[in-house]
Amino acid sequence: MLAAALPVLLSPAASEAYTPEQQQACSDDAFRLCSSEIPDVDRVTACMIRKQDQLTPGCRVYFKPSEPEPAVRAGMPLSLSPAAERKRKP
Repeated sequence: MLAAALPVLLSPAASEAYTPEQQQACSDDAFRLCSSEIPDVDRVTACMIRKQDQLTPGCRVYFKPSEPEPAVRAGMPLSLSPAAERKRKP
């Protein structure tokens, strides 16, 4: 069963391609922590993200949080000050 599940686990999802280094570093962790999610690669990935603190150091480096994008609320101006002062009619 392990031999049959390994290729499915390690096959890249449509949006992600895993390097051989990532596969080698994380395969044991995937089976140890998220075996119930196999063969769904997206669910295994989500499981491993949830259990980041339990990953081995070699695998954990591939699950570092990405840089957060700046929070900008839609429809709100970034600056409330006018770019140039307008002359008002007296």
